[in-house]
Amino acid sequence: MGTDSPTVVVVDNSPAIKKLFERSTEELDINLVIHASVGEAWKYLEKTRPELLFLSIILPDKNGLTLLNELRKLPLHQHTSVIMISSKDYAQDRRVASGLGVLDYIPKPMSMQTIKDVIVKYTRAKAKPP
Repeated sequence: MGTDSPTVVVVDNSPAIKKLFERSTEELDINLVIHASVGEAWKYLEKTRPELLFLSIILPDKNGLTLLNELRKLPLHQHTSVIMISSKDYAQDRRVASGLGVLDYIPKPMSMQTIKDVIVKYTRAKAKPP
């Protein structure tokens, strides 16, 4: 991972999702940062703006949409690129997410290819040299 590589942050408490993102991005030259809780992620996101942020809606300490609403109030994150991910595909959540300016809403389970495609589409990510 080069120092000029895009940073992609995932906020999701599922060990399976963590492993899925790690495996999906092995061939991409990105800095992948995964947080299992809103509290942990907030400390990081207060100071850092990733090129792309994947947010789960259902988290143990706070709803991901609530977190995004709070992030949008910070000048650093008014225009952060965000993808919502959720095992619950509710129209209401999609409306709220859209109102908060998310780029996409991806229902779980998602494939490794979907993760790679979304990262390549919305970041400067490139395949790692062989």
